[in-house]
Amino acid sequence: MSQPSVRVVDADQPRRADRNLVQVAVGVLIRADGAFLLTTRPQGKVYEGHWEFPGGKLEAGETVEQALRRELQEEIGVTITNCLPWQTERIDYPHALVQLNFCKVTQWTGELVMREQQRFSWQQLPVEVTPVLPGTIPVLQWFAQERDFHAATHQA
Repeated sequence: MSQPSVRVVDADQPRRADRNLVQVAVGVLIRADGAFLLTTRPQGKVYEGHWEFPGGKLEAGETVEQALRRELQEEIGVTITNCLPWQTERIDYPHALVQLNFCKVTQWTGELVMREQQRFSWQQLPVEVTPVLPGTIPVLQWFAQERDFHAATHQA
């Protein structure tokens, strides 16, 4: 199996050569009307204020699904009841080399509570919030591909 390609962000910025690959679980929450949830990066974090899909780093011994359940409960107050592994993407940021493990989530319980004082917005394509975190862009492209595929198959 080949290694996923790596998307380099801010290539002109210095990077340490000895960085480890950080595994991150990312939840793509999708409502019945097709809108998806974006949240802002909290104050004090790298890329503060940029819009992203919620999630966080895997802790030792956690699976992607376990990490996603914990992170979404901690960050936005919801408990996911389904978690469908979807896509992975490697992003080389100046501060970290990450593998984003995206999961589609269409069922959850609880009300959204932004526990890190972040903002949230339900969006559809094209997104109306800016700036968008570079690691979020591939998901928006995948959504566009799915939309275009469905449009083409319904015309046939």
